[in-house]
Parts: sequence; structure tokens; C-alpha cells
Amino acid sequence: MAETPRQLPLDLPHDAALGREDYLVGKSNQAAFELLERWPDWPSPVIILAGPVGSGKTHLVEAFRDETGAAVIQARDLAEAGVSALVTAPACVVEDAHRGVNNTALFHLLNAARQAGKTILITSRTWPASWKISLPDLLSRLRAATPVEVLEPDDDLLRRVLVKLFADRQIAVDIGVVDYLVVRMERSLEVALRAVDAIDREALAGRVKITKPLAGRVLETVTGSD
Repeated sequence: MAETPRQLPLDLPHDAALGREDYLVGKSNQAAFELLERWPDWPSPVIILAGPVGSGKTHLVEAFRDETGAAVIQARDLAEAGVSALVTAPACVVEDAHRGVNNTALFHLLNAARQAGKTILITSRTWPASWKISLPDLLSRLRAATPVEVLEPDDDLLRRVLVKLFADRQIAVDIGVVDYLVVRMERSLEVALRAVDAIDREALAGRVKITKPLAGRVLETVTGSD
């Protein structure tokens, strides 16, 4: 029997939906979500959001920006010269502080935000104790911030995320395939996104239905990243 020719899937964009209405809440992220939802009525002007790679911090930040109009900057890009512009926004997000941050610039940002009555959200994979903070005054400010943790997604949240990602691509996939993926994949929303993309491409290329064997083969090629 002749082998079914593989079809070259079109490289159509499937941007992740990162708005507030697209954010799925579970036990792993409920505390963080509810705290950001309280903005600007926060327990302190500075919130530190920490969690591992793939836990959904980026989506949470995007939902927060979508709702508040916050300015967002990578910690390693933060410079003293840009502080004044950042505090003109309703709030400011400094992302990935674990990658390194200019201590003086961050200290000036916290001061400027306090004087302007603005709030700061700092995200990281770790807590400030590991950020190599050299300014005692900055460390003191960070210790006074409110910490909130987002964890790796549990099975229920991961299952709902997978169903939504397939639905976003207008794919009706058997729940058995979703359950198969949940018990075998890395606990990561980022990996879930990449897995669904790869499975969709493989099914389109082979012109076949998405099954457990297909999902299993593709999942072996999908790994986490920093």
C-alpha cells in the first residue's frame, strides 16, 4: 500500500492569547492572580512575584498590563535614565530580576514610584536573597515588599490549559489524548504551548487524526527551556 504523502503545514501564526479573559486560574496561581486583581489596593507598593519557568508568570504579567496599562521592562534593561518615563504609567513591571538588575536603577525606580504614588511588580524565578543585591537600602526595600508565589501547574490546570490551546486552534481533541499528555509532560505552561503546536503540525503534515501514539511521539521531542 502506498504511503500517505506528508503535507507541508502552513506556518500560520498562532499567538498565545494572553489577555485577562484568557487566564485560567488554579490552585497553583490563585493567590498571585487574586493579589494582582486587587490592584491598586495592594498590601504594599511593591509586589515580588516568584515562580519557576513555565509557571505562567509571563501570562500573568500580560493580563496585568492588559488591565492596568502598566509599563513592562526586563530587569537587565533597566537603567537610571529610563526611570522617570516608567513611573508615568499607572504601574510598572520589572521582569526576570533573577537574570540580574542594575541595583542603583532599581533603587531609583522604587523611590520614584513611591514619590509618584505608583506601584511596582517585580517578577523572578527566585527571591531577592539570591539576586546579589549590593545596596543595603535596596535590600531593605525589597524585604518590605509583599511576596507572592506562583507554582508549577497541577494536573487540573494543565488539563484545562491543553484543552484551551487545542480549542484556540479549532481542534476538537479527545479528552483521552489530553489526559495522556498531562501524566507524561513536564509541569510547564510553556511546554504545553509548544507541545500543542508540535502535535498540530505533525497531524497536519501527516493528514492524520490526533491520537495518543502521535501525541506520545511528538511529546518526546518537546523539552523545557529556560
